[in-house]
Amino acid sequence: MEGRKSHRYLWELFALTFLIGGLTLFLGRYPHPGFSFDLTTRLSRTIILSVRLPRILLAILAGAMLSAAGFTFQMIFSNPLVEPGFLGVSQGAAFGAALVIIYIGYQPALLQASAIFFALLALFLAYTLARHFRFGGWLLRLVLSGIAVSAIFSSMLSALKLVADPTKDLQDITFWMMGGLWNATWARLLSILPLALPCLLILFLFRWKLNLLSLDEKTAFAMGASPKRERIFLLTVATVGTTMIISVTGLIGWIGLIIPHLSRKLMGSDSTVALPGSMLIGAIFMLLCDSFGRSAFASELPIGLITSSVGALIFIIILSQKKQGGKL
Repeated sequence: MEGRKSHRYLWELFALTFLIGGLTLFLGRYPHPGFSFDLTTRLSRTIILSVRLPRILLAILAGAMLSAAGFTFQMIFSNPLVEPGFLGVSQGAAFGAALVIIYIGYQPALLQASAIFFALLALFLAYTLARHFRFGGWLLRLVLSGIAVSAIFSSMLSALKLVADPTKDLQDITFWMMGGLWNATWARLLSILPLALPCLLILFLFRWKLNLLSLDEKTAFAMGASPKRERIFLLTVATVGTTMIISVTGLIGWIGLIIPHLSRKLMGSDSTVALPGSMLIGAIFMLLCDSFGRSAFASELPIGLITSSVGALIFIIILSQKKQGGKL
């Protein structure tokens, strides 16, 4: 009964994603602020097909990927407070991208390769440091090592900003720090699809494995899993997918932390339905935040600021419910 209810929710979320995506195609400032269903002029068709459509598709892909990566991290580390940003992955990727921007220039392929390398390096450092810490339990050590790695890459990124060209490079780096979809184009969307889409698909296909990998080592092995190898594989896939997204959107926080909690509250703890639920809720959340950011005020708000503000508020509500006996 619960399974049928969860699957019904999935189909409803799927339909809602398409509905919101379709409506936001006609939301903007041309020919007037708000909704406009005018397709009679060439300019309005160009705006919808060449500006809004790639932006909406990128928002859906980014929301789904960041949420799926956060869900994967939380299941594998059995820690509801973990997501790629908390382990320094996002900060490592930002440092790698800034390094290319300053010393080579904006080269998409090199920027993505550098971001992936430093994101994986950050994940490796956080995991290794947690194993060597002698203070507290595993979960606490993992969070503390993530904080340390994040601080290291954030400080190195700040150092790069000091030597960046203030008329050009510094603007690109500042974009990375705030996050945004205002420069979404078909070219940028297509440049990340060859890696981001397979990563998303792999996490979806391996969602049933996450139930096993969330168990302790011996139990997971006894049930037919190869815990160490499969955890490394799925963490790598989640990290690469996250890095590909933020290589074109910049740092967008809190989605990977908050959305998996919302999905588990709606779908239950079974990752076979909670993971796709997380993808769909993440896509809807990104669409709503982006629509608000580009239409609520005269100038556009960076989406990273909106997701951080809303995410922190939801986080406080979730923790308050936990204190009252609810499920986290």
